[in-house]
Amino acid sequence: MTQKQPPPLSWPIWILAAGRLLSQIGTGFTLFYAPIFFVNQVGFSATAVGIALGSQSVSGVLGRFLGGMFVDSPQWGRRKTLLLSAAISALADVFLAATYNYPTLLIGNLLMGLGIGFYWPATEAAVADLTTREQRNEAYAITRLADTVGLGLGTVIGGTLITFAGNYRLLFILDGVSFVVFFGIIYFAIQETYNFAAQSETMTQGWQKAFRDRALMVYVAVNILFTTYISQTQSTLPLYFSNFANPPEGEGFAAQTISILIAFHIVFAAICQLPLARFLNRFSRPHALIFSQLLWGVGFLGIGLTGQIRSGTIIAAIAALIFLSLGMIAYTPSASSLVADLAPESLRGVYLSINSQCWAIGYFIGPMFGGWAMDQSPPVAHGFWVILAISTAVGTGILLYLQRLMRVES
Repeated sequence: MTQKQPPPLSWPIWILAAGRLLSQIGTGFTLFYAPIFFVNQVGFSATAVGIALGSQSVSGVLGRFLGGMFVDSPQWGRRKTLLLSAAISALADVFLAATYNYPTLLIGNLLMGLGIGFYWPATEAAVADLTTREQRNEAYAITRLADTVGLGLGTVIGGTLITFAGNYRLLFILDGVSFVVFFGIIYFAIQETYNFAAQSETMTQGWQKAFRDRALMVYVAVNILFTTYISQTQSTLPLYFSNFANPPEGEGFAAQTISILIAFHIVFAAICQLPLARFLNRFSRPHALIFSQLLWGVGFLGIGLTGQIRSGTIIAAIAALIFLSLGMIAYTPSASSLVADLAPESLRGVYLSINSQCWAIGYFIGPMFGGWAMDQSPPVAHGFWVILAISTAVGTGILLYLQRLMRVES
């Protein structure tokens, strides 16, 4: 049976995606180069810089909480919250570009975390407002694709600027300019996406209703698993490749090889994002997420193999990264679409704020346990990936329960 194609996406979705592309290019300028700059050129210790960068997560939790309330508030709404996010993020870059002492560095990072916290509930709610249920997978895939491409371009351009100009402060200035441009796009080209005339619940009632939603709370449990998985690809995976790959010597992959593998992971995910989102649109959201769990499980087993097989480790790494890329891009649009489907229209900000908080939790848990495992003996480091693979069975069980729960409540 031929699946009916959803109607074309409205132009505000494409404008929002273009704005996200530009802002993520700016983020790519600084994401990987900030620690190098603050340690090697400004002179802070690596521990101090790590604490400052980690403070973004603390203010990010606050920003997501407030952002969820602001997004659902008639006084603020999606558009004003996005404008506030861009303004705070641009101000953060002013502090970071001017950093010569630790308080300035700390303030800049706290502001950046706050701006990012406001950003996610607002942008996710706006996409939900502008789409039908059938369109959401593709719409979220397009905006995530814009994020991925922008981050990749920014990283490459930032590295080129450092190579030829050697001016790290210029990267923060350009990042700030990208947020100003994003502010302008939202201000001039995007109208408020939600009609607040029907809103009747207070924010306190909204949070209470969200936390009483059984389906949402079940989803939160499995979503923390997903975000923990993604954090492993960015924090633990490069370290494992560096220290434990290529047995029996275990000398690890060279830094250049790891860079190429990570670049392949990002590019492959970007290429497959839209086709996979369209394919998964024929399934229910929980079933699409189960598919993602299976891909993550196979990918984690493949990563563990790179530290135990004696030949073909590069092939094993590439194959594993293919599965991890597909698992990631199957997850991101399906998860946002599921939360948007669960949320009452007047509480999309609160629901999507809770969804966004899962990322903060996952990125706190993941690097901590992954880092501990990489400090242990090789058997523990190899076994860590097996444990992650086994955990996908738990996630699949939770999603099967969620599917039944949603059928009962619908």
